Amino acid sequence: MTLKELENQILALPPTEKAEIIQSLTKAINTGAKGITKTPGVCGGEACITGTRIAVWLLVEARYLGISEAELLQDYPHISAADLVNAWAYADAHSEEIEAVIQANEIA
Repeated sequence: MTLKELENQILALPPTEKAEIIQSLTKAINTGAKGITKTPGVCGGEACITGTRIAVWLLVEARYLGISEAELLQDYPHISAADLVNAWAYADAHSEEIEAVIQANEIA
């Protein structure tokens, strides 16, 4: 089965089954990933990849500027692809927060 065939099968599923697949994949991807944390006094308390000072908003802004995931992983060799998946998921779930921080940093 090709990736495209699998994608088409997943897209044809009911929403609840899609959600189950997403949860399962997220759990599998998160193995070994650091996660996202907010620590008072670290990067202004902004959401960061756990154990680093790499803010989620910074990664999102880099993506807006056209920097690829491969380039981010090269620029930050101590993070993994799973860490980026966590950052994107956090950004999607907290889009207003991330956009507000990006805008505040553009003004500063």
